[in-house]
Amino acid sequence: MRTKYFNDGIVGNRKIKASFTKSGEMIRMFYGAADYKQFIDTYHTGIKVNESALIYLHNDVNNTYSQEYIKDTNVLQTHIFNNYFKVRITQTDFVPISENVLIKNYLFKNENTIDLNISFLVYSKILRNLNNDTSGFVKNDTLLQYNHDFSVCTFSNEKISSKQINNAENNFMQGTIGGKDYIGMSPDSSISYNLKKLKPGEEKELTIFVYINKNRNKCMLNELDDEIERIKKLDVQNLKNNTIKYWRRYLKEHDTLNINKKDVNSKIKRIYNRSILLFPLIIHEKTGGISAGIEVDEDKTKCGRYSYCWPRDGVFITEAFDVVSMHEETEKFYSCFCQMTQSKNGMWEQRFYTDGRLAPCWGYQIDETASVIFGIYAHYKVTKNKKFLKDNLKMCETAISFLEKYVEDVLYEKGKFQLSYDLWEECEGIAFYSLSTIFAAFSAMVKIYGEIKPILETNKIKADSLKRQLENLEQKAAQIKEYCLKTFYDEEKKSFVRNTKDKKIDISMLGPIVPFRMFSPNDKKVKNTIERINMTLRTYTGGYIRYEGDGYMGGYNPWPIATLWMAWYYLEAGDNEKALENFSFVTNSASGHGFLGEQVNNDAMKPSWVIGLTWSHAMYLLTLEKIIEKGLL
Repeated sequence: MRTKYFNDGIVGNRKIKASFTKSGEMIRMFYGAADYKQFIDTYHTGIKVNESALIYLHNDVNNTYSQEYIKDTNVLQTHIFNNYFKVRITQTDFVPISENVLIKNYLFKNENTIDLNISFLVYSKILRNLNNDTSGFVKNDTLLQYNHDFSVCTFSNEKISSKQINNAENNFMQGTIGGKDYIGMSPDSSISYNLKKLKPGEEKELTIFVYINKNRNKCMLNELDDEIERIKKLDVQNLKNNTIKYWRRYLKEHDTLNINKKDVNSKIKRIYNRSILLFPLIIHEKTGGISAGIEVDEDKTKCGRYSYCWPRDGVFITEAFDVVSMHEETEKFYSCFCQMTQSKNGMWEQRFYTDGRLAPCWGYQIDETASVIFGIYAHYKVTKNKKFLKDNLKMCETAISFLEKYVEDVLYEKGKFQLSYDLWEECEGIAFYSLSTIFAAFSAMVKIYGEIKPILETNKIKADSLKRQLENLEQKAAQIKEYCLKTFYDEEKKSFVRNTKDKKIDISMLGPIVPFRMFSPNDKKVKNTIERINMTLRTYTGGYIRYEGDGYMGGYNPWPIATLWMAWYYLEAGDNEKALENFSFVTNSASGHGFLGEQVNNDAMKPSWVIGLTWSHAMYLLTLEKIIEKGLL
């Protein structure tokens, strides 16, 4: 598979997601959810003008590019101008809300002084493996690329003028398409459309549909033909207008911070709006599972992959959902996804597919389990929905039981539990951040019991049992705090450290302060730690790395998550000026579309890895809400 690391633009609906480069090349297409299943290896388009060689639309020396979303939508437009032939192409990519098909609309304009004969070419290579072989099949003016389970269909309401099923790649790049076969055992095929003559100043449209069929739902040989014919007759302009209206209405409904009514920095508005428009694209429609982001590295050349659901990430993200009134989505995450993924012993494993199945893991993280309980109470504080607490009580109690055993093991050094990974999934052992999440879980459980106490206290025996459990949880929370003070404060450094093994300074040491409130932001030991963080983790550009010696992706790249965490701390500590400095750093390092990355390139001040990281967008909204609450915006 060709490595494609940067998703510059993302479109979709609840079923289909597609991502694009900044020059408009489609590099990924998912059907079913944001994390599974991905079909596209390569999807190239090009034009031939007056019998020229191929002009590859998305990488040609004579092409210039610009790209934007139609304002306040998930409809992406890429503008391509070929300087040699003076052809202007506007490519519009979107997925209608009412139809599960990707629509690629092209408007060609001849800005030359001579007639231009134009052919449009498509090269499509579909992912395959030994257990899922793929064939090409041209039938009824449709390119069908099929395997046992699915068919990827490329077609237009125009007739195909030429096709090539086998050995298509080399010929396509030379601008040649031709072959005798209508069907063949090949993962890649190409087709072309003859747009004929464009006179100077003349425009012509071409719409390409990309449709994915589950073969068990519609027979590829017969029923699929009818569906394709139906799609060909759709009113594309009407679908586009309705899609624009839908996303603008969606944005308006979820602008609960009223950012678009305020006179604020346009970059802040852009990130805020893009966050709201991104969130529904990364949620599993049925389970409520939340993807960490659209995948960037399927072959794991640089990472362990991203498009999974980590329960811990989900807790931060659902808090952001509540900021923009996505309460139903938050409740589905806990009441559906978390309930279906919890193990019988009460824990959550490291990560899952968004449909709830266990994803590839390399260990477990105790904070995954503790964070869920904290998140449930955080959601309740917003909605005051006691039924939500009651419906998730058993799940929380099972998780608490697991955490109690883990704490006993840690405090009394029994060594029965397998070592947990830290927040960054690199160090095994007992981490300051991880224990603070358990402190927060116990504290949240006490409050949950307090809210539904009248429901539980139906007789004296139950009331006595509840009282003992509340006392037990409060005692254990106090023990954790005492253990952390004794274990993780390094008198030599005059600072907390992240663990007792390497004693590094780590941005996650803010967790015990915000959001888990084990320590006060103005505690002397906390302030000492903040001073040490600033000396150790702050980059020359003003952002923050995760921890000392962080070498991931080349090292020393600031992380929006880390920088926003510092902003969050400073807001709690009352240092508004420093908070706004950190918030501005992240605001100024977003992509042109308003996407936040996992990391920031210090030189370019743009995302350098995982563009559109859901956790980054969540932290931005959480920080923005606090800034507004303090009247700083």
